[in-house]
Amino acid sequence: MTTENPWGRVDSDGTVYVKTRDGERAVGQWPDGDPAEAMALFTRRYEGLRVEVELLDKRVRGGSLSPEQAESTIKMVRETVATAAAVGDLDGLLDQLDALGPALAEQREQRKAAKAERSAHAKSAKEHIVGEAERIAAGTDWRGGADKLRALLDEWKALPRLDKATDDPLWHRFSSARTSFTRKRKQQFAELNEQRQAAKHVKQKLLDEAERLAKSTDWGPTSRAFRDLMQQWKAAGPAPRSDEERLWKAFRAAQDTFFGARDEANAELDKEYEANAEVKRAILDEAEKLLPVDDAAAARSAFRPLSERWDAAGKVPRSQMRDLEGRMRAVDTAIREAEDTHWQRTNPEARARAADTVAQLESLLTDLRAQLDKAKSAGNDKKVREAEQAIEAREAWLVEARKALADFS
Repeated sequence: MTTENPWGRVDSDGTVYVKTRDGERAVGQWPDGDPAEAMALFTRRYEGLRVEVELLDKRVRGGSLSPEQAESTIKMVRETVATAAAVGDLDGLLDQLDALGPALAEQREQRKAAKAERSAHAKSAKEHIVGEAERIAAGTDWRGGADKLRALLDEWKALPRLDKATDDPLWHRFSSARTSFTRKRKQQFAELNEQRQAAKHVKQKLLDEAERLAKSTDWGPTSRAFRDLMQQWKAAGPAPRSDEERLWKAFRAAQDTFFGARDEANAELDKEYEANAEVKRAILDEAEKLLPVDDAAAARSAFRPLSERWDAAGKVPRSQMRDLEGRMRAVDTAIREAEDTHWQRTNPEARARAADTVAQLESLLTDLRAQLDKAKSAGNDKKVREAEQAIEAREAWLVEARKALADFS
């Protein structure tokens, strides 16, 4: 008795066959057994293969395997299916496996395009990194440039390597830029260190001189000497940081010692000069009563002995000097201006010049009026307008000239 299904049969001797495009193929034997159980066993084996092919199909089409892994796995599963001891649509499974070929080809093209895109992006990124590095290497931002170059190196390492012909020249440019920057930076800091060492030497000498002057009581010349030392200190530039702070503290201490002593001495002098200030304030009270000046000669006569007493009173505290001297100078200036005004008003030469100006303008106006009458008689409108304009202008000048002459009366 033979047991059959659409994909195979069990012969009466227990041999199990599977049907394929190429004909029947014996896949096993089930002697002295139930043919239905034999068919069920070999059908289950087929179901296992079908599930395996379905899973592989999903994994390949889903892209969870690389094309190389997928191709190897498909080949292995295909050999298993082609020789499987199972009953079912084995040709269908082989066709399903073969149908994955175009999908693999498409995935290869997609991966190839993605790889090309990544390479293009990496090339562009590396070209940008190289350009930035060369820009930094051409500059002088030593601290910021070094930090930026380190960051650029990290960016470079994070990018994929390109083909050798593209990657090597870019790396050579990048490496050369870093080397050039580092060399110039070291040279710059070496020169800077030399300058700071020279500044340290200069400032040590300035400090020695400041400490020598610190106990001087020759206030004026020593104050000027300290100002000169400060200008030289600023011009010397910075010393090494550790030395700069130490030298500056010592220099300031020498300054403070001298100027503190000078201020104490001046404070003592100010106490002595306060009595002189009281005298000068009393003199000022008298002097300021001369204002406003009505009689310049009388004011000058009264101011002269006040000025002599002022000079004899002596020095005043520094804080009061400008105010007191300014007030006394204001009185002297007011008297001087009054004297100048009086001289101008009584100067006979100036009065004669003013009178001569009035006479000349009056004579000129007489001539212009005669010209106006003549032009009117001749009916010459143009000459009439010119004469009238000239008369108007000279009359205005005459008014001002008479005012100036009146000031001399």
